[in-house]
Amino acid sequence: MAITAPRGTQDFLPEQTAEWQILEAKIRQICSLYGFGEIRTPIFESTELFLRGIGETTDVVTKEMYTFDDRGGRSMTLRPENTASVVRAFLEHKLYGDPKIHKFYYMGPMFRHDRPQAGRYRQFNQFGVEEIGSKDPAVDAEIIVMAFQLFHELGLNDLVLHLNSVGCPKCRPVYRQKLLDFFADKREMLCDDCNARLEKNPLRVLDCKEDGEKMMVLGVPQLTENLCDDCKTHFTAVQAYLTKIGIPFILDPQLVRGLDYYTNTAFEIMYAPLGAQSTICGGGRYDGLIAEVGGPPTPGIGFAIGMERLLLTLKEQGLLPPVPENKPVFIVALGNAAKTIAFGWQQELRRRGIYAEIDVMGRSMKGQMKAANKLGAAYTVIIGEEEMTAQTAQIRNMETKAQDSVAFDDIVAYVEAHKKG
Repeated sequence: MAITAPRGTQDFLPEQTAEWQILEAKIRQICSLYGFGEIRTPIFESTELFLRGIGETTDVVTKEMYTFDDRGGRSMTLRPENTASVVRAFLEHKLYGDPKIHKFYYMGPMFRHDRPQAGRYRQFNQFGVEEIGSKDPAVDAEIIVMAFQLFHELGLNDLVLHLNSVGCPKCRPVYRQKLLDFFADKREMLCDDCNARLEKNPLRVLDCKEDGEKMMVLGVPQLTENLCDDCKTHFTAVQAYLTKIGIPFILDPQLVRGLDYYTNTAFEIMYAPLGAQSTICGGGRYDGLIAEVGGPPTPGIGFAIGMERLLLTLKEQGLLPPVPENKPVFIVALGNAAKTIAFGWQQELRRRGIYAEIDVMGRSMKGQMKAANKLGAAYTVIIGEEEMTAQTAQIRNMETKAQDSVAFDDIVAYVEAHKKG
C-alpha cells in the first residue's frame, strides 16, 4: 500500500501555498496597523498547561487532544489552540513585569482529533490575536473591530456579530447555582455529555448543540440577567463602543464559547453565505486565565480564525485575489559551452533580483522553447551555434514576439533594463 497523509491532514503544493501567502500578507498588514507583534510558540506543550488553561470538562480536553508521553515519561500535548501557549510564554518571559498593553498575533498549526469535514482538519492552521494587560472595554471593541476590518478588506461584508457576557468569578457562582436548580428535574432530558459535565461546569450545557437550544426554549436562566454590577457596566460599555463605530451585533445568551477560561465578553462573527456552518471567528475575554496558569492576576482578550475555513470561504465567494505572476527570463542554450555562459547569466540576473531559468533536462531547442512557454517566460535569451560564433544572443519578448540581437557583454544589462522597466 502507498503511504498517504494521515486522515484529517493535507499537503499544500506550491500553487496552493501562493494563495496562503496572499492571505498571510493581508493578516500581517492588519496586525501591524493595530500594533500587534508576531509570537511563535512550540507546537507541543506540557499537557498540564491545557488541562489548567482550557478546562478539564471541555470537549477539546476530553475528546480532541493529541497527547503522548515523551522519552522522559512527561505527558505532552500537540497544541489544540494557542491562547494557553501565549499565556505560558507571557509568564515564562516575565512580560508581566512591563506594565503596558502586550499585543501578540500568531499563525500556525493546531491539532484536534475531530471528524474531518470541509475546511476543518485534524491538523489545521489558526490565526489569532491576544491583547494582555487591560480590562478596558475599549480593548474588547478594538479586537472585534480588528477582525471586522480584516474580513472587510478580504471582501467579506455580509457579517453578523453575536455577542454575550459570560460574567466573572463574582457573579458566575450565583448563576451556576441557578442553572443547577433549573436542571435538577431535567437531567433525563440532557445528553450523556451534558450530564457528565453538569456538576463541574453547568454553563457548558448551553454550548451543547443537542441540548442548548432545547434548554433555551424551556426558559433556562440567562447569564446576562444575572451579571454583577461591574460585569453589566463592562458589557454595556462594549456595546456602546461597537454602536459608536457602526458594528451591528446580536445579543446571544446561548453563546458561552467552548473553553472554560472565558470571562465577560464572548463573541463570534458569522458570515451568512456559509449557512449552518457560518462561524468564521470566535473569541472573548479571559481575565482569570493567567492566574489559573500560575501568574499574577492579569486581564486578557483574544480571538482565533481557522485559516483553512477562511481560505475556502474566499475561494467559494470568488474573493481570493489572483496570485501575482512572476514571469521568468528563460535562457535557451545549445551545447555545453553555451550552457556554461547561460549559467553565468542566470546567476547574475538572480543576484540583481530577476527570476531566471536555464534548461537542465537536456532538451532540444524546440523543447526548451516549450518549457519557456509553459513557465510563462517574459523573455527568452537564445544561444545557438550561430550566436556562439558571433558572440551575440537573440532576446525575444514572448508577448510581442519582438526580437533583438544583443552582444554577450550587454545581455545582463539589456535584460535588467527591459524586465524591470
